[in-house]
Formats: sequence, structure tokens, C-alpha cells
Amino acid sequence: MTQVYNKVLIIDDEVDLSLLLKSYLTKKGYDTEIKHNISEGLIALKESQPAILFLDNNLPDGFGWEIAPQLVNDYPEMFIFFISAFHPTRPAMPVNSRFVLIEKPVSMAEIDRIFAEHLN
Repeated sequence: MTQVYNKVLIIDDEVDLSLLLKSYLTKKGYDTEIKHNISEGLIALKESQPAILFLDNNLPDGFGWEIAPQLVNDYPEMFIFFISAFHPTRPAMPVNSRFVLIEKPVSMAEIDRIFAEHLN
């Protein structure tokens, strides 16, 4: 299965933020799915092969950023938005990684800027 370039997966346990992002991205033409923990997110990644992943760090079943290096190996074309409210330190990532780190609260203008700069 190949990546679908208009597919976005959000793995974040903050329901309001996830719904806001999904609504915003859907209006921009992205097919967006939300999962609220790592285990459900990994299943969705395998099934939907999204081109873009929003990945929170502090999740109910672990730290999302700990799985990121493996995700880059499994999905090398995927672009990852690392999101966190805790003044995050960038995780150690493989050289071929495509990612940015953004702090919560997430600005839709910042999302647009990053999409324009890195994804178009």
C-alpha cells in the first residue's frame, strides 16, 4: 500500500485540539482521521498510510515521540508534526526524517506556513 497524499492522521489525546485540527484540515481538502492513543494510532497508520502525521508526545499509553524513529523507518515519505505543550526537546531522529516540532497551542497560521514551506 502506498501513501495517500491527502491523508492526515492525528494522534493526540486532547479531544478539542484534535477536532479543531481535523475540522481545519478537512476544509482544506485533507482526509483527516483522529486517534487518541499510540496503539490505535499505529493500527490507523498501517491501514491508511497517511502522508502527514500529527503526533503528540504525552499519550495515555506512552510517549508518542519514542516511536517516531521507527515510524520514519516504516513510513519514510511521511511528514511528522511533533506537537507538545511541554516546551519539548526534539527527539533524536534518523537523517532522512521529514518533521517539524510545534508547541501547543497550535496556530492554524503556523500549520499553513509549514504546509506551504515543506509540503507543496
